[in-house]
Amino acid sequence: MEVREILTILPHRYPMVMVDRVTELVPGERIAGHKCVAYNEPWFQGHFPAHPIMPGVLIVESMVQIGGLLAHASDPAPGPKPKVVLFLGIDKARFRRPVVPGDRLDLSATALQRRGPVWKLRGEARVDGNLCAEAEMLAQVADASA
Repeated sequence: MEVREILTILPHRYPMVMVDRVTELVPGERIAGHKCVAYNEPWFQGHFPAHPIMPGVLIVESMVQIGGLLAHASDPAPGPKPKVVLFLGIDKARFRRPVVPGDRLDLSATALQRRGPVWKLRGEARVDGNLCAEAEMLAQVADASA
């Protein structure tokens, strides 16, 4: 799934689109993709000018967005109303190593549990196979007007 299709699902726009590509998708089970981290990302101006590091909250946002793509793809719910994925919560977030300009942030999410429209997902972010961050997330697929 390329970024143009991702933008038809996620409501985010520049500079908050944190998934560049989806490389694997098994609806109801798992998803993988990546974000290429460039030096000209706007947050590096202030975080930190002499030692640029991707803010941890944006790594979490990346995991949430790829998890939202999994939930959306698993629950296409035909109907007249468009669907959105709402972020409900996060648990067990841990940061293991910094993400710097030039890294390709490999993202994955696995479905842990589903109760109706609410999904519990486990997300991971890796660079060169090394774990950078992990978390468990809650998301809900809802009508766009909700």
